[in-house]
Amino acid sequence: MGNSSSMLTQYDIEEVQKHSNGAFTQQEIVSLYSRFCQLDRKNCGFIPSDEFLTIPEFALNPLSHSLLTMLDNLNFKDFVAFLSVFSPRATLQHKIEFIFKVYDSDCNGKVTFRDILRVLKDMSGQFMPEKKMEEILIQVLEEAGYQKDSVLVLSDFMKILGDTGVKMEVDFHVD
Repeated sequence: MGNSSSMLTQYDIEEVQKHSNGAFTQQEIVSLYSRFCQLDRKNCGFIPSDEFLTIPEFALNPLSHSLLTMLDNLNFKDFVAFLSVFSPRATLQHKIEFIFKVYDSDCNGKVTFRDILRVLKDMSGQFMPEKKMEEILIQVLEEAGYQKDSVLVLSDFMKILGDTGVKMEVDFHVD
């Protein structure tokens, strides 16, 4: 795939659509390609993670630094696959897997109390003392059947979040 929307072929669109599990229409993929090309300022076919910080909505997101590890050097197919979790067509399992990756910052397939606390700190900033966050987190874990020293894996996240109706959606405007 080249760096201009005129170089996106029907075959490319179909491949990207398949790679993103059908989360986007063909028209949405063409629109996303246009945005990808804007972010690919060096025209190299990849977007370095720091380019995402130039998007005001992303830079203001309290989890932006946690997400940067997932975003480094994305090609177009991976860019769309990353965004697919925010599509209303994404499955609940896909969304929970994404949430798990946000918490699993060292990519070892396990989430610890410290991992969860780190994300909570990112999300709440300085609005709540760390001691209070720890107390609340311990209570939430215990209510879910876990302890402070429990190590959570993806299946635990599926069990905990599976019935919550996780809603992570972004309205993708089609040009």
